[in-house]
Amino acid sequence: MTSSLDVLAWGRIGLGAAALAAPGTTSRTFGITPTPEVAYLTRIYGARAIALGAAYLLGGRAERDRLHLLGLGIDVSDTVTGLGHLVRRDSSPRAMVLVTALTGSYAAVGAVRALGRHARRP
Repeated sequence: MTSSLDVLAWGRIGLGAAALAAPGTTSRTFGITPTPEVAYLTRIYGARAIALGAAYLLGGRAERDRLHLLGLGIDVSDTVTGLGHLVRRDSSPRAMVLVTALTGSYAAVGAVRALGRHARRP
């Protein structure tokens, strides 16, 4: 049975692969003007996303639990960063809304799963 965390892991891998293979296209999709520096950072993100998604899918239960919390921490950090840019209005609003919505949705799913697991423990 596929869980919501499996879907997130596959999403990380897919988006990460797109970021590595076509950083300019990926950037433009999110409303970010591609530059060589943005391409480099997009590829860094892509490698991180693939590694986290693949490690989660290949891990045993204990590893998956740890990677779930690690991913949640990353997603919360990314979301808070995006919200900061939205508040400061120092970046493209379209870009910040899109990337913050993406990371925020990952954070929300991860948080709901973490809270649900915590509630089930004695």
